Formats: sequence, C-alpha cells, structure tokens
Amino acid sequence: MVGTTTTGASDVLVSFRGVQKSYDGETLIVKDLNLDIRKGEFLTLLGPSGSGKTTSLMMLAGFETPTSGEILLAGRSINNVPPHKRDIGMVFQNYALFPHMTVAENLAFPLTVRGLAKPDIGERVKRALSMVQLDAFGGRYPAQLSGGQQQRVALARALVFEPQLVLMDEPLGALDKQLREHMQMEIKHLHERLGVTVVYVTHDQGEALTMSDRVAVFHQGEIQQIDAPRNLYEHPKNSFVANFIGENNRLSGQLLSREGERCVIGLPRGEKVEALAVNVGQPGDPVTLSIRPERVRLNGGSDACTNRFSGRVAEFIYLGDHVRIRLEVCGQSDFFVKQPIAELDPALAVGDVVPLGWQLEHVRALDALPAN
Repeated sequence: MVGTTTTGASDVLVSFRGVQKSYDGETLIVKDLNLDIRKGEFLTLLGPSGSGKTTSLMMLAGFETPTSGEILLAGRSINNVPPHKRDIGMVFQNYALFPHMTVAENLAFPLTVRGLAKPDIGERVKRALSMVQLDAFGGRYPAQLSGGQQQRVALARALVFEPQLVLMDEPLGALDKQLREHMQMEIKHLHERLGVTVVYVTHDQGEALTMSDRVAVFHQGEIQQIDAPRNLYEHPKNSFVANFIGENNRLSGQLLSREGERCVIGLPRGEKVEALAVNVGQPGDPVTLSIRPERVRLNGGSDACTNRFSGRVAEFIYLGDHVRIRLEVCGQSDFFVKQPIAELDPALAVGDVVPLGWQLEHVRALDALPAN
C-alpha cells in the first residue's frame, strides 16, 4: 500500500513522487514512495531495520540519490541539488559536533558557511543557546558536556540558520530511557514553538506515538499506513501495523460470513468471534484477529461483551502502575490482558479459570499473517 494524502498543494512542503531506491539494480529498498509532507508538521518515519525509512530520509537530505522518481521541496525538484543547498537542518544520533570547536563555534559554523555577518551570527548563536537552555555553555567544548547537552547543541545547530525543514535520524538513540523521554518532550515543544517542519526517523514506536502529528509506518520499502498516532493504534489497516504499533493479541481463524462492516470469524477449535471487517477477503479465507490487551474485560466486566470466552491465568507480570496477565485463551498460550493496579482483583491467582470478553468494536479482522 502506498501512502497518499489529500492535502492542498499550498500546504505541502515536501513531495515524494514515485520514488524508488535500489543499491544493486535488483532489490528495491524503497518501492514507489508517494508521500506529501505538510508545512509545519512533525512527521515520523517508523519501521523496523531495513524497512526503507532511513534511506527515504537520506534521499530527502541529499546524501542518497533516488534510482527513479522525484523529490520536490517547496514545489521544485531537488533531485540534483547538493545537500548544503537544500536549506535543511540535520540531527544525527552521534551528534556529529566538531570536537575542536566550542559550543558557540559549533553553532556559528553553519551561519559562517552561509556568509552571514559577524554581529548577526553572534545574535543567532545566543538565541539558539537560549532556545535549548544552554545559555551559559557557549564557551565549553563538546567533550565537557553530557550526552543530553551534546544532543541539545546538535539540535540548536540544526535550527540556528532557520531552515524550513529539519531532518532527525534516531537522534535520541544513544540516551538513557529517562533522558530520552525528557528530550522527546523538549523536541516536541520546540517544534510547537518554532513551527518548523520536522521529519523524524525512529524504530521506537513509543517515541513516534508521543512526538508526532502523523506517523508513516514503513515495511519492506513501502508505507503500510500513514496516520495520526491515535488512529494508527486504534484503527490499524493491516496485521503488520497492528503488531508493530503497541501490544496486540492475535488470533488466527477463517472468515465465516460478512455483513457490511461486521463479520464472523471461526477459530481452529470451533469458537466464533464477531469482529469489525477491516481487511478481509471472501468466506473461507484466513484472517488474523487483533485485540488490544487493555480492551479485554475479566470476570464481571465481561458480562456485557459481544465476545465471551474463558481463560486460564498463566502468569502475572508486574509493571508498577499496571499488571500484564498472561492467559491461555482459545488455544493460545500467550493471550495478554492489561489492567491498572487499582482494578486488579487481589484474589486472582495463577491456575484460575476466569470469564473474559471484548466488544465487537475492539476486535479487528485483518489480513492473515504469513507463517514464521
């Protein structure tokens, strides 16, 4: 499936049109990419290693050339424009700061190569330092800074010449969890304040959901779905997206019948599930059901559910604010239910057989997953 959007031409900053990339002339790393990136949006390219997301970013930056197709920036083709003439800021995972230059000199560098006057450079460097809360650090060298501070300098350097577009390639990958989460919010708030267009690459789905206006999910060189984070999570269009974004229970079965948006799926042991028909074929065809763990109700909570079964409790996984309960359900040994600690029945124990269920609108019938 190719990502397309219905955006007015005046709102679009970047357009990929039929872009393909192959390194060996045979295998396509990026297959027929059609994508419009809107002015001022925060768009994340998300996917596993080798899915084509970084290659797409590098073609936009000018470090890779499309094998075919065209990339437009502000309405003009940039296929043959060198990277330094594209007016694009870049932030990498390894910071790429000059170790022999002070923080202020690092920030001044992109302005100097663009020929700005010295007083203007001083003013802009000061503003950029203030923007990332490093006002007092201009005279330090990168080696004298923590990882988080270095990443802030790299961010300021990408923004200091006021580009219309900033590209970020796994910029927080080297930071520890707490600092990474803090920087996610800093980058998000900076984006909101400055209104610059950001294209961000990550394989971390939590990061993508937290930061983005829209997320493009890549797999095998193609966009599987491009959507707002909530829509991707709640309304995945296929099995790959359902499994890649967030946690997901999968049940395999076959389509028995379909009526409009609803369908009935038969499971291998004879159970039947009523589901939303999102991406299904004809009766008899294989189907994968997708149910989010937090949508499953246990015990009395399942009384009003359309789909009701029983499950045997196999394991509790304690995660502080919530607990994941692994159950054996419908012949599956790894069916998970997620419950806030406050809602957990303290009497529930491993080995208990409990009623459980989920509503029709919370189970999606999708394409069958290929066998591993």
